Amino acid sequence: MSGLLILIPCAIGLGALALLAFFWALRSGQYDDLEGDGQRVLLNDEPLENIDRGQGRGGN
Repeated sequence: MSGLLILIPCAIGLGALALLAFFWALRSGQYDDLEGDGQRVLLNDEPLENIDRGQGRGGN
């Protein structure tokens, strides 16, 4: 029973901390453009001739 006196406030404190972190992320604009991030993964910024010659970002 005495363990609950420690665990319950810790759980409430961690939940409040997570809620504060979520609100901070909302205010800082982390969730403003959800579709743009997914589309940027599909776009290729390099010209095709650099990729054909093996001169891409990870090319040897």
